[in-house]
Order: sequence, then structure tokens, then C-alpha cells
Amino acid sequence: MSTLPTVAEDRIFAGRLLRLGLTDENGVALGRVDDILIAPAYSTAPPHVLGFVAEVQRRRIFVNTGRIGEVDSRGVRLRHGTVDLRHFRARPGELLVSKILGRRVGGETVMDVALRRSDLGEWDVAEVALGGGRAIYRRTRRVVDWHEVRSIFEGGVLAAQVAALRDLNPTDVAAEIHALAPDRRAMLAAAIPEEQLADVLEELPEEEQVRLLEDMDLSRVADVIEEMEPDDAADLLAAMPPARRADLLDAIEPEDATSLRRLLRYDASTAGGLMTPEPVIVGPDVAVAEVLAIIRRQEIRAAVAAQVFVCEPPFATPTGRYLGVVGFQRLLRESPSQTVGNCVRDAGYVEADLPQRQVAERLAAYNLIGLAVCDKAGRLIGAVTVDDVLDQTLPVGWRRSR
Repeated sequence: MSTLPTVAEDRIFAGRLLRLGLTDENGVALGRVDDILIAPAYSTAPPHVLGFVAEVQRRRIFVNTGRIGEVDSRGVRLRHGTVDLRHFRARPGELLVSKILGRRVGGETVMDVALRRSDLGEWDVAEVALGGGRAIYRRTRRVVDWHEVRSIFEGGVLAAQVAALRDLNPTDVAAEIHALAPDRRAMLAAAIPEEQLADVLEELPEEEQVRLLEDMDLSRVADVIEEMEPDDAADLLAAMPPARRADLLDAIEPEDATSLRRLLRYDASTAGGLMTPEPVIVGPDVAVAEVLAIIRRQEIRAAVAAQVFVCEPPFATPTGRYLGVVGFQRLLRESPSQTVGNCVRDAGYVEADLPQRQVAERLAAYNLIGLAVCDKAGRLIGAVTVDDVLDQTLPVGWRRSR
């Protein structure tokens, strides 16, 4: 047994988290923490915690740090939502804490790794506990800064390149990848986490997206597409050969595949082809405070979070009767206890076959950030946001001309 020194309140030893519970936002048990995934060191930046590997329903799954609300001596609590039950797969260069513990370095043994919480709420490696002896007779001798044992956190040239891209804007990552030779580009794309690769693909023309993914494993591509915004994912699928598209739709989660098949029915140059089927939708009786909590979520992109669409149930597209829209500025001015139905502004809606030029004119004429798209029965089927309209109306190749 090892005896670990006390560390600052903003730090916790990784070894103490293993086998502790994973709970949802309400404290309901989901599983247990099985491991911790760390990005390799690069430059002078400390190794960054990518997320937690957990055992849930007899599966080893991955929980990104963006989904984590609290980490303490009781375990790990999610911020909100559910977990993704896809099996965990480590990518080249990524480090598991379980593989670091017990390693020999400079005649000593790695006993534990101290994680430090940053001002942004993320976790980095801060220190390493080193000990001597073997097996159960090991004792911690000292705790050193991670720089002193940097070698155990290095993952090779490719891993360092992936780590260096982690904090870049997706547009900048896309530019970096575009500048590489095709073989190097494919290697880097294969090593980037699914959620980051999804963001990067959305910054590339569809033909480049297809080339980047054409030799990639089907299940990996399916995972990436599930991470993309639905309208961007539909555009990518539409650009693929029919056989590849059919195979991917069969490999994607059924709920996502149904939504994508619906989008693929629309012409890309119409409101239906531009829209996202997943705008923020609430019922008229929801309190303003609750709506503000929803649009505050990190995974909702800014253009989508800028307004909420109020509908009668059901609240998944196609919804019940569309009632109107409320912008986030109006929500900020209202009492938190006010119901959103009393804040609705009737901005009208368009149908899915409206040409994109007329969609752009409608957005400009009424100074809108987003526009509801409804079927002939007045049910919301999606929303077009101004960023998607710009992306389609700018000249071909505009990204490379910057």
C-alpha cells in the first residue's frame, strides 16, 4: 500500500479515482471509472486530460471532459445528459493512466499522477508521485513536477502533432491538414478524436471531406458523422458514392440515420437542404430560467443557441404546431419565472422547398439569425441559421482564398 502526500485542493490523484463511481447530474449511479485518458505532452504545455474511460452496462466507454461536472474523492459526476455507449478505442499516442502507473523512470516507480484543475475547469497533469521498492512494499518517496519525468508522457511525433492541434480553432486545423501531403493528411485525420475531426470536416468543402474519409474504416467514419451537425453530415453523405452512403447510413445509430435520410430528401439549394433538424425546441409552459440553462450548454453552437423555437408537443422534429420564436436577448430581459410562451414573437416560417436565395433575403429583410422551416401542416421540421446560409452563398473555394 502507498501513502500519498496531501496536495492542493485544486488537485486530485488519478489513482484515487479508479474504480470510483460515475453518476449522472442527479447523482444516479451509471457505472464506475475504469481509467483516465491523457493527451501526450507537447511544447511546454502539460499533458491534458481528454476524458474518463468508464465501465457502464458491461461496456468500456469514453466520457469527454466537456461532459464532466464534478471530479472529487467520491467519483465523477456528469454535467448533464446521457453517456455514449460506443465502445472505447484509444487512438495513436493517447495515454492511459493505468499504463503509466507502475512504470520505472530513473530507478524509481510511478506511484500516481496528480491532476490539476485549470481556471477553465479542465484537468491537466501537474505532478507525479514516485516511489521505491517493489509490489506491495512500494512507498511514495517524493512528488515531482511532471516536467521532471516528461518522457513518460511523450507519444511520438504524430501524437505530439495531434496534441498541438487540440486547442486550435477548427478552421485553423482544417488549414493545417489541407497543407499536408495526402498520406500525412490521412494519418493525422485517423489520429484526431472523432468530435474534433467532425468540427474540422465542417470547415472543408464536401469533395475534400470525401477524399479525407474514403480510406477510413466504416465504423470510424460513422462515429465522425454522428458528431457532425446534421445539415453538414447530410451534405457530406450526399457527396459520397451511393454504395458508401448506404453502408454508412446502416452503420449510424438508427435515430441519427432517420434524421439524415429525411434531410437527404431535400435539394441542397433549398431551405430543407440548409436546415438543421435539431434547433432548440421547447414547449410554451417552460420557464425562462430553464430555457436559459438549455442554451448555455457548450455543445449547442452559437447560431443555434441564439433563439429557441416554441411548439406544441411532440418536441422532436416534426413537432406539434409551431407557435413562434424567442431570441436569447428577449429571454435575458424577462423574469426567470416567466413562461416562454408569453415571450413568443411570431416571425413566420418558410417551407422546405424555398430556394436558398429567398431564404437569405428573408433573413436579411427581417434581421433574423435563424428561420423556422415548417411543413404544410405548420409543424416545425427544422431551422435555417444565418451561418449555414453564408456558407452556401459565398463563392466556391472561399475558404482557401482567405
